[in-house]
Formats: sequence, C-alpha cells, structure tokens
Amino acid sequence: MHRLIQPYRLLAQKKLATLESSFDGHIGISAINTANDMRIQYHAKQNFPIQSTFKLMVVGAVLKRSMSDPHLLQQKITYNKKDLVTWSPITKKHIANGMTVSELCGAAMMYSDNTAANLLIKQLGGPAAVIAFARSIGDNDFQLVHLEGALNRRDTSTPDAMLKSLRQLTLGHILAPTQDEQLTLWMKQNTTGNARIRAGVPRGWVVADKTGTGESYGICNDIAVIWPPQKSPIVVAIYTMQNKKEASARNDIVAAATRILLDEFAKKETNIENKFSR
Repeated sequence: MHRLIQPYRLLAQKKLATLESSFDGHIGISAINTANDMRIQYHAKQNFPIQSTFKLMVVGAVLKRSMSDPHLLQQKITYNKKDLVTWSPITKKHIANGMTVSELCGAAMMYSDNTAANLLIKQLGGPAAVIAFARSIGDNDFQLVHLEGALNRRDTSTPDAMLKSLRQLTLGHILAPTQDEQLTLWMKQNTTGNARIRAGVPRGWVVADKTGTGESYGICNDIAVIWPPQKSPIVVAIYTMQNKKEASARNDIVAAATRILLDEFAKKETNIENKFSR
C-alpha cells in the first residue's frame, strides 16, 4: 500500500512546490482522504502563524466543557465598548444586551469575530486553558500567547497538528454527538472562506472550514473538512505566508493548493470524481 501511494505523494509535492515558487512566500499543507487514509503533506511539520484558525481550538474547548456543564452555552456574557477589538462584526451589535456563550461561539466560527473569541478565552480561563485543552487532545504544537486583536507570530502551530486536531474535533470522539454536530454546523455556515478552500472544490461538495488571515506578511490560512457527495470526508489544513510585510493575502494560492490535493486524491480514490467542472 505504501509503495502504491508514494508516487502520488511525490507528484503532489512537486505541484505544490511549483505553486509555492509562483509567489514570494511559503506554503504548509497537511491533508488526508479518510476513505483510504491517503495523506499528502508539504512542509507539514513546520510552524506557521495560525491567526484565526486558533478559534477552532477555543470553541472546541468551550463545547467540551459544555458536556459537563449543560447550562454553559446559554450563559449570558456582558461586555462594553472598551472590550471591542479589530474585526468584531457581530459583537459590536450586541453591546447593550450581551451575548450567550453559544452566540459568541457562532460569531467566532461563522464570522471570525475577534471580540467573541477574546470573551470565550476569558471564559475558559485565558490562553493557557486553551493550550491545556489542545494538549489534552494530543496536540503538542498548538501555541496561543495573546488575546486576539494584534498580530503575534508566536501564536503558531503546524499544518499537521491542526489537521489532526480538526479531525478529532469534527470526526472523532472528543466531543459528544450534539457538540460535534454544532461545531460542524457553525463551520459549514462560515462566511469568511468562500475564496479559499471552498473555491477549490467542485460544485455540490460540502465544506466546513475556519479561516485565518494576518494583517502582515499576507498570512492566509484555511482548515476544512470536505465531503464529496455521499463519500468519506477529506480533511485539509493549508497555511501560507509571504516574505514581505506589506504583502496582501493570496486566497487564490489556497484555492489552487486545494485543487492540487483533490486532483491527486482522485487519482488514487475511484470514489472521487477527477473532473472538477465548475
């Protein structure tokens, strides 16, 4: 089995290297087709700034805690204007009445609301509590040292670690079915990823994703679970950053990387169509 899939891995890596050389930056990728356990990795063990993809871990930690505290998600959290940070499209509308923990989770996952993420981190006990949760599910690479609102390149992980955590939280047994389904629903309803992994999949496929974007170095990330129609899911983590501080995010690189991954998976998995008509 190993000798059969290795050529596809090598071809994928060559294509990804060509893609990487097409822009002034770096790409890190980890992907798995759960139908046959075929994996494609490219700089998967290197650390990348994770930006808002960390919100997966925050909301995962909240949902895990809600399994032993059934009232947690309906708890009302109040805050004021001083708590608002950059990019808070949902929380800025609810200063007067506050939001429930569940509503904050939805805002963080579907709209990448930074104030919502901050309030959830505080509810959990700070960044150290989020790291502790990551460690509890076997993720030893995840690092979070600040609250959201300013670029901090010490908030890092590897594509491989984020892939494994995403797979565990959405397709594994870390969360109870109710919490698992809720997390997946929020990710399916994400509004920030249409130009990234979603742009690289054929019509009719279902994507649940969480993006991350940096204000500097063109950091452009996306992690996702992809469901081909009536087939086993594909899990993907794509991280990119550029060499110039003033660079803009390249959504097209993430979409192109996605197409490369799916094309290579299709060559090995007959259950996935190899024609990406759009």
